Amino acid sequence: MAQKKYNIIADSQTQGQDPPPNIHTMNIKHITLFTISMSMLFLNIGNINAQKPDNNRGKDEKVVVVDDESCGCELVFIDGIQTIERNGLFGFKREDGTVFVEPQYMFVDKFHGDYCIVYKDYQNCGMIDRNGRIIVPVEFDAVNYPTDGMIRVCENGLYGFYDTSGHKVIDFHYRTTSGFNEGLAAVIIDFDSLTSAYGYINKKDSLVIPATFEYAMTFEEGYAVVKQYDRYGMIDRKGDIVFPTKYIELSSMHNGRFFAVDALSGEVAMFDNRFRQLTPFKYEKLVAYSEGLYIVERNGQQTFLDLKGKERFGWYDNVGGFYDGFSMVSRGGKYGIINSKGKTILPIEYDNSGYREMEYIFSEGLAMIEKDGKYGFINKRGDIVIPLVYNSAFHCTEGLIPVEKGTKWGYIDREGNVVCPFVFETASFFTWDRAEVVYNGNVSKINSDGICVKACANYPSDVKFKFKDR
Repeated sequence: MAQKKYNIIADSQTQGQDPPPNIHTMNIKHITLFTISMSMLFLNIGNINAQKPDNNRGKDEKVVVVDDESCGCELVFIDGIQTIERNGLFGFKREDGTVFVEPQYMFVDKFHGDYCIVYKDYQNCGMIDRNGRIIVPVEFDAVNYPTDGMIRVCENGLYGFYDTSGHKVIDFHYRTTSGFNEGLAAVIIDFDSLTSAYGYINKKDSLVIPATFEYAMTFEEGYAVVKQYDRYGMIDRKGDIVFPTKYIELSSMHNGRFFAVDALSGEVAMFDNRFRQLTPFKYEKLVAYSEGLYIVERNGQQTFLDLKGKERFGWYDNVGGFYDGFSMVSRGGKYGIINSKGKTILPIEYDNSGYREMEYIFSEGLAMIEKDGKYGFINKRGDIVIPLVYNSAFHCTEGLIPVEKGTKWGYIDREGNVVCPFVFETASFFTWDRAEVVYNGNVSKINSDGICVKACANYPSDVKFKFKDR
């Protein structure tokens, strides 16, 4: 059967330029500090080159920080591995001191699960595993982390695939591809110098869905978004159109739901995985998804939609994605917090100076609040447990909170007890048992016991952490 041919319309993606537009303003807002790693933010109409690592451990990495007196420095082991450097080249060692990759690479990434991309020079890269074995030779233009057990590789502007055992399984003959997902990858087929189209290959490099599309995305939950005649629709794994190609934008399937933009009104509606319309076309934006709820916008106001398409908890000027059952909301320039049942935990009467907007949600059971230029903290019941008496503050980590009183910073505990006196020009929150403080213009690093561990020459010797329960 003759295949339809289309002029290429997505070639810019092969050069890493701007992808096709997302659903209008279906932009993702990271409302809290902790949503950065939220994998459920799903709107992936975009670059066909985007990859999702199979073993991305970013949000639950085991981090060990070791003080090394021999160099007066810290050794940071992420999932048991640390980058080392010698003469401007990089390698890796383990926590027991074993060097398993001698310094030999100009650049290295951190390990993503079992794999790490390494660079021999500015032009040549490859991939190693956690034993230092070369999985992809360090000689290619570009390498992506594995998706669905397949590693996307570029050589001389053409793409092919290795598998995770280190074998080249698909030769380099595609001008662009997506990563594999659900056993299939979208590829672009050139019919001649002027016409191209997208189709899908399997892991044996067989074209199992003919190249008849102007654009194609990876499969999610059994379906893939495709574009025909300048409109988006959805196909199943047989390549059959199951949702008509008549929408100006379309999101991928996620949790059995997806969103479409009507070509006439430009408004957004929700559909389920049986392609039933759950809401009218009436929303201007799909903002984000978290914890079973979507954030949508209409007439400049935002609310939540549940998986049935029902509006929940009323309308606000802005809402944040739920994290651990709580969301920040605002009206009239004031901020509050609601829980996942819509109950107001913090009345919408608090301030937000702007640069700490992402920190209003809970961290270690406490949420920072601000009013009239003063900062304090509430618990998850909404009780003020640390009064609003501080000029500035950061969120609670590892049981400690950096706060500013007057013009100096110190640390308090979760009950509000002063642990460290107010002597620093600046103090950061703790990460991996480390925080940075500035004293008389000198930056030092301390651990959560208050002991200086790096750049200690000018650290005040009389400053000690005093814990109430020790």
